[in-house]
Amino acid sequence: MGELLGLLKVVVVQGKRLVIRDFKSSDPYVIAKLGDQVAKTKVINSCLNPVWNEELTFSLTEPAGVLNLEVFDKDRFKADDKMGNAYLNLQPLVSAARLSHALRVSSGEMTLRKVVPDTDNCLVRESSISLINGEVVQSVWLRLCAVESGEIELKVRLIETRDGPSR
Repeated sequence: MGELLGLLKVVVVQGKRLVIRDFKSSDPYVIAKLGDQVAKTKVINSCLNPVWNEELTFSLTEPAGVLNLEVFDKDRFKADDKMGNAYLNLQPLVSAARLSHALRVSSGEMTLRKVVPDTDNCLVRESSISLINGEVVQSVWLRLCAVESGEIELKVRLIETRDGPSR
């Protein structure tokens, strides 16, 4: 394990247009993985547009890597059904945090970087990484892969260690 960069606070805000995996609906939940760390949201019963608003916390180390998300439909009597997966590359967030230290800005709001959808990410639309009152924040919509439809909204914050990311 590398140098500790800080805590990654991931708010799983909501899902849109998730797929039906039961008779008429689904009972979705999200599993988020960062390296060997795993966290899970609660199950939202009978809903294809769930609102979780749950904060999951991870330790973020160098190299930053990728936050992996898997969406499942909770089933009572058999294995849970897959409802898609997505990922968020965390390197742009860490790079933006380094930039914020170089700029020495600790209050107010400033856009540090924009990330655009491409074949190497799951972004639905352009996402801004901002510095808001000393915290590096990214709001993002991710398209679920390996499934007919579905999107997940996340709000990601990097709460840095005292010294912040170096290099």
